[in-house]
Amino acid sequence: MLIDYMVWAARLALSAVFGLSAWAKFIDLPGTRKAVGEFGIALRWVPWVAWVLPTGEAVVAVAVLPPWTAVGGAALAITLLGVFTASMVRLLRAGKRPACSCFGSVSATPIGWDTVARNGGLGLLALLVLVGTAARPHVPGVLPVDHAVGMAVGAVLVAVLMWLGGLVFELRRRLDQQVLSTLGAEGLPAGAVAPEFELARTDGGRTDLAELLAGGRQLLLVFVHPACEMCAALARELPRWHARTAGVLTIAVVGNGEVAEYTEWKSRQQLGGIPVLVQQGNEASLRYRVRGTPSAVLIGADGRVAAPVARGAMAIRDLIVQSKRTVPRSNPERNGSVL
Repeated sequence: MLIDYMVWAARLALSAVFGLSAWAKFIDLPGTRKAVGEFGIALRWVPWVAWVLPTGEAVVAVAVLPPWTAVGGAALAITLLGVFTASMVRLLRAGKRPACSCFGSVSATPIGWDTVARNGGLGLLALLVLVGTAARPHVPGVLPVDHAVGMAVGAVLVAVLMWLGGLVFELRRRLDQQVLSTLGAEGLPAGAVAPEFELARTDGGRTDLAELLAGGRQLLLVFVHPACEMCAALARELPRWHARTAGVLTIAVVGNGEVAEYTEWKSRQQLGGIPVLVQQGNEASLRYRVRGTPSAVLIGADGRVAAPVARGAMAIRDLIVQSKRTVPRSNPERNGSVL
């Protein structure tokens, strides 16, 4: 009997995921067309694919529920996931990371190997549905009606809550962008007290401004985005700069998004011991009035902003040179040009 409940739960889960994905794409067709185009689909086929894709997902969401169509629905789900995953792998190997938009605008984040892994998990779920339905073709008919219906209602409620959570996240992101666009001059003035923050670390736990300044060194906050090629190029230079200024400067990278995404990004850029901090919204960017990436803010050991916001790799390099020049002469480090 337990296996029957597991088969029904798997079918409900697969239906909820594909139903959410289809609904999100249908209500944001312009965004769907944009995402399809970024995945390399020929321009003349983009409108057609933007309709067929969510339609196929909607068919899966419905087909996996009745036992007489569940096997076909699961097979279609595996096919769609296989096509998605193959396209993502091709783009990632080419160094491209377009926005996924798998669940509409609420998931418009760049693809990564974690996206591929997620699709792999959904593929295993679809395979479980296919095999389970073939082995137990009478589910959910063999279950008590109140149990089967209750599980279905629960799946719908979970799907609705996930959708609402995604909407709240998207609204917060847009609000942050609007606030950034209405701020005054970019960056805080030199001498201003550096705003406090507490951000997640990719290596676990959280850190704040006081902890980063605890060593008595200056602090360089480098703001990046994983889809920014200039940020990636800059990040590959940071370990060299970090090694040559370790005695006088702490470098920390700050991004916006998911911790897992930045963990992968940090490994890919070979940042080593440089901490990578992740904002859930734009809290640090807003407090320091940073409007773009790559940008950096230099904070003195006294906890005050030491210079205006630097935008771009060259300006950030100049901040690092400035940090070396402000070292007291008693410091045994050599004060010449180090970069």
